[in-house]
Amino acid sequence: MPRGQTPTTTSYAMLGLLAVRPWSTYELTNQIRRSLARFWPRASSKLYEEPRKLVALGYATAESQNQGRRRRTVYTITEDGRRALAAWLTEPGSPPPALESEQLLRVFLADNGTKGDLLRTIEATRRWARETAAVDAAIARSYLEGDAPFPDRAGLNTLVGRYLSDMSAATERWADWAGEVVASWPDDLSDLPVETEALRDVVARDPRDR
Repeated sequence: MPRGQTPTTTSYAMLGLLAVRPWSTYELTNQIRRSLARFWPRASSKLYEEPRKLVALGYATAESQNQGRRRRTVYTITEDGRRALAAWLTEPGSPPPALESEQLLRVFLADNGTKGDLLRTIEATRRWARETAAVDAAIARSYLEGDAPFPDRAGLNTLVGRYLSDMSAATERWADWAGEVVASWPDDLSDLPVETEALRDVVARDPRDR
């Protein structure tokens, strides 16, 4: 392995896309935004650096091609890259899923603002969930109607898509519930009632009691 070059999870994410077909950096970045960004978000600057790292590692090759008046570099996975990807997939993955939500952070700190601020944050979260559900439905519909790209990957994409769809549905249910709860609260958020029924629901989900 070249000195200073270490494959990251993003490296393997790109290798997985290259295992589907060759891509230019621009195409790779757009495909990640379209398919992986929901569960593996990364800054565009990092994504543009990654293909060159794969070439340095020997996991991909780079070929300059003409596209009209412009030239582009197309990356193709190597056999070493396929072996490295297969080896990486033998492990279950670490760390476990991580949630990043500015809306939840704003809810957590809401006692420093107003009730109206909190209700708007909850409504924005609900709106995001509904918009995301519509996107998920459009993707699922494209597979059912035979219009989706890479139909041979429908099985795996459905596994991931169902997980993401369940998350957006759960988020909308939470926003509906939270909106009703907060609407009944006083304007002063410094001394709020405890939602004991919600706490009991959480306790009831303890898998050790099943």
